[in-house]
This record gives sequence, structure tokens and C-alpha cells, in this order.
Amino acid sequence: MTTEPRPVLVVTNLDDPTADLVIAELHGRGVPVVRLDSGDFPATLSCSAYIGGDTARWGGSVATPTRVAELGGVRALYYRRPSGFAFPHLDPQDARFAVAQARYGLGGVLASLPDCRYVNHPNRIGDAEYKPAGLAAAAACGFTLPPTLITNRPDDARAFIKDQGPVIFKPLTVPLYLVDGKAQTLPVAEVTADEIDEGVSGTMHLFQARTDKAADVRVTVIGEQIFAVRIDCDLLDWRTDYSTHTYTPITTPPAVARAIRSYLVHFGLVFGAFDFTLSASGEWTFIECNPSGQWAWLEPPTGLPLTAALADLLERGTHDRT
Repeated sequence: MTTEPRPVLVVTNLDDPTADLVIAELHGRGVPVVRLDSGDFPATLSCSAYIGGDTARWGGSVATPTRVAELGGVRALYYRRPSGFAFPHLDPQDARFAVAQARYGLGGVLASLPDCRYVNHPNRIGDAEYKPAGLAAAAACGFTLPPTLITNRPDDARAFIKDQGPVIFKPLTVPLYLVDGKAQTLPVAEVTADEIDEGVSGTMHLFQARTDKAADVRVTVIGEQIFAVRIDCDLLDWRTDYSTHTYTPITTPPAVARAIRSYLVHFGLVFGAFDFTLSASGEWTFIECNPSGQWAWLEPPTGLPLTAALADLLERGTHDRT
């Protein structure tokens, strides 16, 4: 095993083409990278960390079969989409205990590295992934929002749809959903009052007035750089068929850019993938911000230097930290 000087730590699963692009860019610049997946612990991933006495911050290391990263020397941590801790060789009760120790032990160490730039910090990602918190922050930051109801009361859902229609339903979060063993995207769908039954009472649901849009906009913020792309297609949910899209880089209006900055500061993020709808009159309506959103597919059709911008942020580490 080799110890890398001031590496970038990339925490993600094995099948992550977006992380692959960033790692290749960093390698091309001569920046050392240590890639790891929390799901590899403890089989092929190990960690020892110490603090106290004459040591005022975490020392020690995290190691994969081929790389070692000294905890005090990580310049930046790119937190993408690691797989979860799993202990299939243990009985269920012992596995729950082991997962908790790993999450709060290894996870806690990786979340408290000294002089490390996080893109993004895992705790801040967790905060920002709550849609109600995101919508409240967006309203406070000055974005225009569609009327939204989060409820498990069928009567309230029916009344909202009748008052605000047309209305769409979308999940509050998207856990792994398998159909015939393949991961599926749960699409946004329009819903009528007649379709609301007592099943709504079983959990929370998000209903939102459908915006009258001429196009969608994805805004990817990487550090100080804002990359806005107009997405033209005829779909309610553009994620359901990427082959129908036309992409056009556009300029973010100053008021929207200021609200974006305020939103990121509110959650302590340095990266965000924002989704907006764009009306025929040019009004931007906030839909959501994904603190771990995808962006790599936008680079080839637009020529925007997204990979380079991400690598710049990680390579600099905390030198320009704000």
C-alpha cells in the first residue's frame, strides 16, 4: 500500500461514472486520489483514528487494499453516493449494532477531517435532502415556488387538487425501488381528486400545483461557478426520456443567482443541482435542489467545463475556503 500526499478522498460506490470523470481529471493533473466505498467496510476498508492528549484533532488513517490516506492530510473529500454499511454474515440484531457503530464511528471520523474541503459535507447533504426544509429555505431565499401540500389526509389532498389543479404528485425522497431487479426512477405524475383514496393516509405525500412551463432549467453550482442549462422537451418529467431533450446554456438572472447563493449558504453547501421551470414570459420557478445531483450528462451536449470546475474545487482544497 502507498500513502498519498494530500490526496482527494472520493467516497462513492464502485459504479459511479460521474466520479470516474472527476478522478480521471484529477489524475491528469497529478493530484493523488484515494477512492473508497463505505460498503467495503470492514472487508477491504479499515480505519484507525486517534485524538486527545497532545493531539487536538483527528490523526490516523483510512486504508483500502492499495491506498492509505492520512486523516490529517486529506485536502478535500468528494462525497458522492457510497453504498450503505452491510454485515450479511451477522444475525440481524448483531448486524444492526455493527451498522450503527460503523456509521457513527467511520462515518463520524470521515465527517470531521481537519482542514478538509467537503463537496459536500455528508451531514449538510442530509439536512438539504429533506424536501420540506428545502422548500422552506427556497421561499426564505426569495425563490418563486409552486403551491405545495405535504399531507397524509385524503380530504386535504382532494381539496388542494380541486383548488390548485392541475396538480402533480411526486415522492418526498427516492429510495432504491426495484422492478424485475432493476432500479427505477419514480416519475412525477399528474393526479386528480378522484384518484385520491384512503391509501394516502398510510404515509406522507407531496402534492404540488403544476406550473405552466415553456422549458425546464438545470442549474449546477460548483463552488463560485454557476452553470445553467435550458432543457426543452415535451415531457412533464424530463428525467423519463433523455433522448427527447434539447440543451442550451443560458445566463442565470441576477436575482435567481443571489437566491441560489443564499440557499447554498443556508445549508452549508458548495455544490448543488437546482431544478427550475421556465415560463413563456421568462419567470423561473424553483422545484428543488439536489445536493448530490447528477451533472456529467450535460457536459457533452453543451461543452460546459463541469468536470474541470469540480476538479478545480477539489484540487484547491481549503485554500480559498469561505
